[in-house]
This record gives sequence, C-alpha cells and structure tokens, in this order.
Amino acid sequence: MPSFDINAFWEQFLYDPKNPLLFNNGVFVFFFAVFITLYYNFRNNFKVRRYIFCLFSLYFFYKASGYFVIFVILSAIVDYVLSNAIFRQSNKLKKKLLLLCSIVFNLGLLFYFKYTNFFIATCNDLLSTHYNPLNILLPVGISFYTFENLSYTIDVYRGHFKPARRFSDYLLFLSFFPKLVMGPIVRAHDFVPQINKPYAISENDFAKGFYLILSGMFKKLVISDFLTVNFVNYIFDDPSRYTGLENLFAVYGYAVIIYCDFSGYSDVAIGIAKWLGFTVPANFRSPYQSKNITEFWRRWHISLSSWLRDYLYIPLGGNRKGVVRTYINLMLTMLLGGLWHGASWNFIMWGGLHGIALAIHKIWKGKTEKLLKPAENIFFINALSVLITFHFVCFGWVFFKAGSFADANHMIYQITHNFSFSVWGAFFDNYKSVLGMIGLAFVLHSIPDHYADTVIARFRKIPLPVYLALFFLFVIVYGYFKSAEPVMPIYLQF
Repeated sequence: MPSFDINAFWEQFLYDPKNPLLFNNGVFVFFFAVFITLYYNFRNNFKVRRYIFCLFSLYFFYKASGYFVIFVILSAIVDYVLSNAIFRQSNKLKKKLLLLCSIVFNLGLLFYFKYTNFFIATCNDLLSTHYNPLNILLPVGISFYTFENLSYTIDVYRGHFKPARRFSDYLLFLSFFPKLVMGPIVRAHDFVPQINKPYAISENDFAKGFYLILSGMFKKLVISDFLTVNFVNYIFDDPSRYTGLENLFAVYGYAVIIYCDFSGYSDVAIGIAKWLGFTVPANFRSPYQSKNITEFWRRWHISLSSWLRDYLYIPLGGNRKGVVRTYINLMLTMLLGGLWHGASWNFIMWGGLHGIALAIHKIWKGKTEKLLKPAENIFFINALSVLITFHFVCFGWVFFKAGSFADANHMIYQITHNFSFSVWGAFFDNYKSVLGMIGLAFVLHSIPDHYADTVIARFRKIPLPVYLALFFLFVIVYGYFKSAEPVMPIYLQF
C-alpha cells in the first residue's frame, strides 16, 4: 500500500515557477471552488467577505508569481497612505508633492524591474560602454497594477474620487484576483463602490458569466494555443526558412493568437467577476472589424487605450494646443504605449507605427469629412476600410511578435520577395487544420458583440443540465486539441 507523502502534499500549496496558477491551470478549479464556498457563506458579512477575498487574491498571486506578491502589498500600503494624505491636504503644493511621491514610487518600481537592463543595453550600444546587465526578474502583472495605482492617486488628486477609508477596500481593488495578473486595468471609481454592496447575482448574470468564461477559455486554450504550437511560433522563430505564403499566414495566425489569447483571458476574468457580483468593463469589442486605426484603438485593449488617453494624452495637451502639438502628443502616447508592453525597440517601433497611423487618420479625417458625400456603395467602402486597417495592424504585429528587427525584416522580405501562390496546394495539404482554426477564429470574431446578450435574454432560465452539457463538451474539445506543454498567456510577460 503506497504511503502518504506529507511533503509532496504541502508542496502543492507552494509556488511552482514551472506551473504557475492561472485560469488555464487545473488547480484553479479547486482554488475557485474553495474560494466561492467561503465567499458565498460569508456573503452578508462584508468585513469577513473582504478579508477572504484579499487573502485568496494574494494567495492566487503568490501561486502565479512567487514572492513578488510582496510588491502588490507594498504598493497597496504606499498608495493607500498617499491617496488619503492627498485627499486630506488642502495646500496645493503639498498635494502635488504627495502625488509626485506616488508617481515616482510606482514608476520607479516599474522602471527598475522592466527597463533597467534595456537602458543598460542601449547605453552599451550607443556609448560603447560595457556595463553588465543585472539579474532582474520581472514581477508578473506589475505593468497592470502600477497603472491602477497611478490612476487611483491621480483621480483622488483631481477630486474625481474619494479614497477608500479601509485599507482592505484598497487592497481588494488592487489585488482582485480575476484581473490582477493580466488585467483588464480597472478604474477605482468603477470598482471600489461595488466592494461593499450586497452580493446578488441574477440568472442573467450567471448565464453571461458562464458564456464569457467558456468562450474565453475556448479562445485561449483551443484556438490560440493550437495555432501557437502547431504553426506560428516556429515560423516566427526563423522566417527566412519559409516561403512568403507561410510567413503571411503566420502573421494572420498571430493576429488571431494575440486576440484570442488576451481577449480570452479578459473574458474569463470578466465572467468570474460577474459570478462574484462585480461588473468589470469589456476590454475588447471585435477590434478586427474596425474601419480605421482610431476605431481599432477604441475596440482593442480598451482599458489600456483609455488609460493612455486619460492619464497621458490629455495631460500632455491632447488636441487643445494646436495641430503640430496634437500629432506630437499622439506620437509620444503611442511610443510610451509600445514601451509599456516591453523593454524592446521592437515594441517602440510598433507603438511608433500606430502613432503615425493615428496622426495620418486624423489628417485624413479633417481633410475629407467635409468634402465627401455619403457614398451609395458604402458597404464596399466599409469592407475596403476594414481590410486596409486589418492589414496595417497585422504589419505592426510583425514587429510586436518578432524577436528582433532582423527577424521582422526577414519576414517582411519573404512576404514581399518570395511570395507565390504556386505553393498553395502543398501549403493547404500541410496546414489544413491550421487554416481551419484561423477561419473559425474569424467567423467567431464576426459575430456581433451584442449577440450573446440577445440569446441569453431570450432564454430567461437555462436548466443546469444545459450548463453541464456545454461544459463537458468544451472539456472534450479541449482534450482533443490540448498541447503536451501548457502555453503561457502572451500578456503574462507584460
């Protein structure tokens, strides 16, 4: 009879860097089951409910990132104290100094962990110095909770929001586990008032949460992971080995992957939040249906784009200080948005491309909106606009995904100089399943955003067996497409 290994049992509760606790980890099911049981039993005791939520959120982050959880706690303490000090302070100069302390603290942590080695490498390249890079690991989620901290203290400084009186309220806002690791970036004025509301979840809320969780997991675990492992990664690893046709479809595949990966995770986070009685705003709205680049940024990673608009673009002057300054502000915002994604010139290039595109669209819109009359063939024009916008976004994804400028240039060269439809037959035979998955992704993406709400509203009460049948159907599909090794979410690195 096998003996019980107590050490192995306790090790299951410790952080494992090779198997972090995320939504796509089987352990999460047990974690969530224990959490929701306690949360529901104490749902009417707001104080105990908050503490349960905070403890489970911090433990979730520990299981996802190890001892970097300390920085979440430290950030919560510092910004809780500073925000309340800002609120109580009547002297404008002292308020600004307190806000400056918050900005320096939060950005200082972010810059140290995320950009120190990037600036060392840049200095070595430009000045021929020989500084050694530091052994720095990037804390998971630091880009997301840093922006949440900054928006909180800035909103308090502006007088838009009264800070939380209880530390547990602020800690829960910052550490709320569904969105802590990869967002969405939640605003305090949207979230904090929900913390101490009575727990109530309607049949419609449960159905919408179930739909978001299941569809999000399908996008991430089936579509995104399958394309990553079976096609896109090895094309991007060495694009010069493959034909222009293979490289082009690798770009299309990555456009599908990054959307399904991140929007899928966001949907799961929003769905779980809805089951817990919290409303978190949507983070994606069918971005590849956009007719121009401005519309794309209103549909893509909405929590980040709105944050950049409200806390960077508008404070820089927005479009209030003349045409030239408007374009400079756009470019600076997008360059910093690119840098937010990672310490790499590829990300800066990606941000710069979008900044230029936004400026060009603003010029085009200003020149043409008064001259053009409503077109009779508006469907054709809209379809062409969507096609052009999508391909520009795909062009940007080349730099976003490629490991270096050289790899990006090789991929672009293969597409533009080594492209031939004569290899289509062999390509189709080799990649039928890949092409089918890409096609399925675009079909799902074309479904109107309000369609799910319409269907859910039509069926007022969905029987439990239907939920169970849909869940087990997903498990079967996932088991068929599951890769041997788990695929880490893309935005986990940001």
